[in-house]
Amino acid sequence: MRVDAFDFELPKRLIADRPAVPRDAARLLVVGPALDDRAVLDLPLLLRRGDLMVFNDTRVIPARLVGARGAARVAVTLHRDLGGGAWRAFAKGAKRLKPGDRLVFGDGFAAEVAAKHDEGDLTLRFALEGVTFRAALERFGRMPLPPYIKREPGALDAADYQTIFARRDGAVAAPTAGLHFTERLLAALDGAGIERLTLTLHVGAGTFLPVKVADTSAHRMHAETGFLDQDAAERINAVQSGGGRIVAVGTTSLRLLESAADEAGRVAPFAGDTSLFITPGYRFRAVDLLLTNFHLPRSTLFMLAAAFAGLERLQAAYAHAIARGYRFFSYGDACLLHPAADS
Repeated sequence: MRVDAFDFELPKRLIADRPAVPRDAARLLVVGPALDDRAVLDLPLLLRRGDLMVFNDTRVIPARLVGARGAARVAVTLHRDLGGGAWRAFAKGAKRLKPGDRLVFGDGFAAEVAAKHDEGDLTLRFALEGVTFRAALERFGRMPLPPYIKREPGALDAADYQTIFARRDGAVAAPTAGLHFTERLLAALDGAGIERLTLTLHVGAGTFLPVKVADTSAHRMHAETGFLDQDAAERINAVQSGGGRIVAVGTTSLRLLESAADEAGRVAPFAGDTSLFITPGYRFRAVDLLLTNFHLPRSTLFMLAAAFAGLERLQAAYAHAIARGYRFFSYGDACLLHPAADS
């Protein structure tokens, strides 16, 4: 499909640069056969007893680093751990860097440019790894806020940009649909008989990259690492067999569930990388409902949501949200998408 089919105009005033307070006070647009303006706190009323919500428990690391190559300042965002101290990373001014260059980020914390890649990023090799690397990253790194948030990350973002489920270090972008959940909301969901479990997909900074090609068939997704264990797979399959619905909380959860599902929709344990790129025409196998935020125009996330809900229906929903002042992107409001077959 042509990428410009996924374009739309968004007033800058609707880009949220702080989350709702409290988190569960965000608005929720239900996108089904009709549009329904609700609140995230209404989720226990909108889901059914026996439904299973699947959350991403990845934890965002302080992956934004500012260092120096000689007298030159270099800003870096780590996006994928290759092991052994090596990381794929995006860098401002990457064209001026070359293999062998040394970047210094702090006392005893430096990396060498090991390779440059056709995708526009680099491989950096740090002398530190494991626990000592994480300690240095916590000391010198900053929270990697999305590029459309035009301010420096502050102390509040260290908590605001993590979900209540964050357990496993490795993401460089938050699974933002999960940001809306609080202990109060989880207790209400429990009381309504709505089940939950977690999987892990370490979100990469590639999630924010614009699709620069003219047609979706030419776009190459960055791989992300995910894990879904045997117990979770069995529970998902049992809920499906019992007539419950699988509710993916976020596009990251959905992508891993679909990567782990066979043609019949049965989910198997998963450990490895996925670069699944979902566009209209994709046949969903494992997910019945999708809770997600409002996404950037021309982004792979908007394309996935359009594939799930139907492009025309999603375009109408976004026009409705813009007209009614919904807040967009990572710190913004949410929508609950029913599949296109429901329309």
